[in-house]
Amino acid sequence: MSLRHYARILANRCPRASGSRAFATSFRRAGSESQHHRANASTKSSQWSGRAVWAIAAGAGAVGCGATATILSKDDAKDRIESTVNLDLASEHRYGSTEEMEQAIQEIIQQLGDEDFISTDPEDLYAHGYSSWSTVNPDNLPVAVAYPRSTKDVSTIARICHKYRVPIIPYSGGSSLEGNFSAPYGGVSIDFAYMDQIIQFNKEDMDIVVQPSLGWQDLNEKLSKMESGLFFPIDPGPSAKIGGMIGTNCSGTNAVKYGTMKDWVINLTIVLADGRVIKTRRRPRKSSAGYNLNSLFVGSEGTLGIVTEATLKLAVIPAEYSVAVVPFPTIRDAASAAAGVMQAGIPVAAMEIMDEVQMRVVNLGGATAPRVWEERPTLFFKFAGTKNSVQDNIDQVLAITKTNNGGVFEFAKDAQEQKLLWSARKESLWSMLALRKGDEDVWSTDVAVPFSRLADIIEISKKEMDDLGLFASILGHIGDGNFHESIMYDRSNKEEREKVEQCVKNMVKRALAMDGTCTGEHAVGWGKKESLLWEVGPETIGVMQAIKQSLDPLWIMNPGKIIDVPWLEEKELKREDVVAPVRAPPSLNKVKGTQEWTLGLQGGTALQSTKPQ
Repeated sequence: MSLRHYARILANRCPRASGSRAFATSFRRAGSESQHHRANASTKSSQWSGRAVWAIAAGAGAVGCGATATILSKDDAKDRIESTVNLDLASEHRYGSTEEMEQAIQEIIQQLGDEDFISTDPEDLYAHGYSSWSTVNPDNLPVAVAYPRSTKDVSTIARICHKYRVPIIPYSGGSSLEGNFSAPYGGVSIDFAYMDQIIQFNKEDMDIVVQPSLGWQDLNEKLSKMESGLFFPIDPGPSAKIGGMIGTNCSGTNAVKYGTMKDWVINLTIVLADGRVIKTRRRPRKSSAGYNLNSLFVGSEGTLGIVTEATLKLAVIPAEYSVAVVPFPTIRDAASAAAGVMQAGIPVAAMEIMDEVQMRVVNLGGATAPRVWEERPTLFFKFAGTKNSVQDNIDQVLAITKTNNGGVFEFAKDAQEQKLLWSARKESLWSMLALRKGDEDVWSTDVAVPFSRLADIIEISKKEMDDLGLFASILGHIGDGNFHESIMYDRSNKEEREKVEQCVKNMVKRALAMDGTCTGEHAVGWGKKESLLWEVGPETIGVMQAIKQSLDPLWIMNPGKIIDVPWLEEKELKREDVVAPVRAPPSLNKVKGTQEWTLGLQGGTALQSTKPQ
């Protein structure tokens, strides 16, 4: 059932629209089941600014090839969806107008046959366009949130959005850190909350077919309950899900032994911008047939296509585990020890670093209480294999840490203590976020460098952070040269934010000067496009643009991520450039005397609500 909802915004900032028409579907919240599945939505409806809820479209498309394409998107002829698109219209360089946006949403509802597939509720839009732990958050929000149940549903949504030039933004776990799922140009956020199942488990082949909203922890829990003896080794943040993990080519603490997401993808089912459905390859562990499309789509952040199914490799659970921590007097000592372990070729299962500030954060956050940690730079080790191999690896690591001024190794006595010791590292970001007060935010970003430069970059970067006089820490997957800076700052203090931004830019440039990368696992998103240009140069960016252009000539697939929309890259994004709700500044939360308004689909205004006051 369609329900009318209201967003609370400042009445005096929203003059009544004259001669404009509200969005015909009003606010639509998906049914109670979808509310259960959806990611936690913000209840701060006072953060909405109705003044610029919708604006005139300017938009998408790229240089058209002047052809008319007929798209067949289903295998079964009975269910084929045919769409004829005149690609010559791509030369208009625009996204869908207010009317086209409305028509697209109505058509999606009609073709999917259920109003619960679409939500335009303010809380939903806010939750799918803003992240409290992202380094950047564009002001705009998606126009609507779609909740597909199948690949066919996603194909239908994409085909209709392509027809009306509506941006499409995939959403799974919502845990990304560089504005990866933000909606700078409005559009439809596709939330895979209902697509969280195991499709097929091939135990003898050690692989599994899953949908994009299945979390990696949930997957491993299900594999454990099946007593399969297998697990999926990629372990990013606890709330990460397979779709987003593929989109960002994430990794985690196990990357030093098991690699990154790209190493565990066998094939993908992809919905393209025009609604066509492809499969990248079949199911063998190796193939040299044609282009490696897996590597094209893994790490593309939904800018080239939308993942609806993935076949993943699984690993055998090691017979023996051991977890240990060792403190060091300085961050350079710890980094040097880590580089020494890798250069010696010791096959540790994981090797993580946290500085003294981050160890203090864990103590203050209480996530591992009653355990209290020594507040010094610390390396966390995980060993895995046979009993003899684990002991041999431990002996070698002990010798290397000792020569780098390492303290006493502390080993977990049992599985429960292993979990406690390792949780200190896994809970690090959340512990930092838990310390925020008032307008404080945490800027968390990452780089990666060759092993030989680890100690240098960490020592220099830490000194620069300390010189800021802000609460800041170093942590990361030091076993593969990847580390993170987390800096707490006052977002309402412009000068303070600018200092943090400059510090982060300096870290990125420093990494690039050492032949490193601007991001080891967070991906580029909205926040690191400039850094990507520094890293690869305009010629390589041009190749990326050509690939994007060939697969998405209207530039509707997660636009503005990785590379800029070509006709808007030299232009400052303004309110009139997009059809999208707009977030109000955080300071508006503190203003009293608000009244109810509906969010209407018209150019830059809101209609006063008829809801009784």
